[in-house]
Amino acid sequence: MGAWAQAAGDAKAGEGKAAMCVGCHGIPGYQNSFPEIHRVPMISGQSAPYIAAALQAYRKGDRKHPTMRGIAGSLSDQDIADLAAYYSTHHQAKAPEQVKAPGGVVAQLIEKGACVSCHGANFSSPIDPSYPKIAGQHADYLYVALKSYNVQGNPHIGRANPIMGGIAQQFSNAELKQIANYLASLPGELATKPQPRFR
Repeated sequence: MGAWAQAAGDAKAGEGKAAMCVGCHGIPGYQNSFPEIHRVPMISGQSAPYIAAALQAYRKGDRKHPTMRGIAGSLSDQDIADLAAYYSTHHQAKAPEQVKAPGGVVAQLIEKGACVSCHGANFSSPIDPSYPKIAGQHADYLYVALKSYNVQGNPHIGRANPIMGGIAQQFSNAELKQIANYLASLPGELATKPQPRFR
């Protein structure tokens, strides 16, 4: 159990700490240009354990992204727990139990990756709350994230996760893009919640 799991998150305190987050995650359609242009992920509606795990991974360096590493490195365990609690309270409409099945080739790719076994049949009900909800997430972000598991030895790009690394390495970039496009097309529970000053 990580240190973040030992700290109880306070959503109200997290709201007060989210100023550093809203400049990217609070602006609908906001794009990041590193390592390539893509929309920043929707984090409103993710589970607190996933948000905490992601921030811990950036802080530790298992997820490499200079901006996120700098931000996560400035956070205490309590800050991480509070921010995770805050963003997890941005409930969206509940994702349906069943989602449209992918077409031919994509169905084979999803089966090959065993995506359902971790992320749930609707891709919004992961078997472990520290795994992300991915249904409806931005396709371009998902594609960049999936590719990052294949990057080795780069100090600025990549993600160290043995499970996802093993899965992503089975696919070409074109196949990863097909998977990302399918997942993005699904109804999900994620959103970008604008802050009042950015509306």
